[in-house]
Amino acid sequence: MPGSKDHAITTSGNLDRSFFSRDVEQVAADLIGITFLVDGIGGTIVETEAYCKNDPASHSFKGLKPRNAAMFGPAGHAYVYFIYGMHWCVNFTCGDGSAILIRAIEPTSGLAAMAVRRGVTDKRLLCSGPGRLCKALGINARFDGLSLYQPPFCLTYSQPAPSVTRSKRIGISLAKDSPRRFCATNSNYLSRPVSK
Repeated sequence: MPGSKDHAITTSGNLDRSFFSRDVEQVAADLIGITFLVDGIGGTIVETEAYCKNDPASHSFKGLKPRNAAMFGPAGHAYVYFIYGMHWCVNFTCGDGSAILIRAIEPTSGLAAMAVRRGVTDKRLLCSGPGRLCKALGINARFDGLSLYQPPFCLTYSQPAPSVTRSKRIGISLAKDSPRRFCATNSNYLSRPVSK
């Protein structure tokens, strides 16, 4: 599955605009190993989940609403929402009601700033979960709908691409058996280990 992203990488290593205009599951898998920075702070994406409008677990399943408008907008934008009254979550849109939840990254840039924001020093805990990574990267409501191809975002690709493991999504009550979670195999920075 990984490796198909090669056509969507520019010579500078940045993601081409065609990257997100593909099947949401393919994009979710191909995002593993991509470097994701916000104002220079971030790291390597190691865990994602795919959602589309015919998916009962997706925010877009019941149609366009003010909260999920970014999911129905163009591909390659941020969809940011608030859950449990305490956490922000960031998704990358693929158009037509599809988006990819960024569940975890391996921190590589701006570790000191992330540690201050999160109040922890253990590198493995800085961004291992969608709420944790948004807090570490300073992502909140003002990022909703912004293009991923412009500052403060930066998405770049570097070889070699990691091995990817596919499994059931977590933290949802509907369509729990759908294998739309993608993880860097054997990563120590996942939000939760992959079930055997």
